[in-house]
Amino acid sequence: MKRLVEGENVVVDVRPHWWYLAGPVAILALVIAGAVTALVEGAPTWVDWVVVGVLALAALWLVVRYLHWVTTRLIVTSTRIIERRGILGRAGREIPLSALTDIGYHQSIFERIIGAGDVVIESAGRDGQELFPDLPHPAAIHNEIYAQMQSRRMGAGVAPPATIPEQIDQLDQLRRRGVITEQEFAAKKAELLNRL
Repeated sequence: MKRLVEGENVVVDVRPHWWYLAGPVAILALVIAGAVTALVEGAPTWVDWVVVGVLALAALWLVVRYLHWVTTRLIVTSTRIIERRGILGRAGREIPLSALTDIGYHQSIFERIIGAGDVVIESAGRDGQELFPDLPHPAAIHNEIYAQMQSRRMGAGVAPPATIPEQIDQLDQLRRRGVITEQEFAAKKAELLNRL
């Protein structure tokens, strides 16, 4: 991808799932089957013209949908999420990974079977959720975005929150060094254990 900043790496670059094209392909196949049937049965001339018109519309729908599929991309880099779309005119959006507050994905039973689904994110400064629909393997994309977020936090010196056992160990070290009293240690330890 062009226009990456120095040190930025592309980790995911996908188009919508092939299922995005399934509707137009199925309709075109049905129209072709109907056209062949009309031709074999010797339908009246006006039916032939109707079939040609419907065939042209179905083919046009498939071509437009294909062009939209080819020109739509979701790119996840080590610093941001980028969406690009558009056949003649172009539109895009970029969301810094540092601004993400929540990330999830959704798949119906059928989508799980074919490996498609939606990725949903929330970010600071935006209203509501951002939906990236019809992506291939949304769980893998979700996991990669999360891994990049964690990597950025670790690289920025922001450690993930300590677990309760780690916090108790830290308190015990403070107690041994005399920074906190035995009673303070016991009270804080009991408070932490109650959270489990």
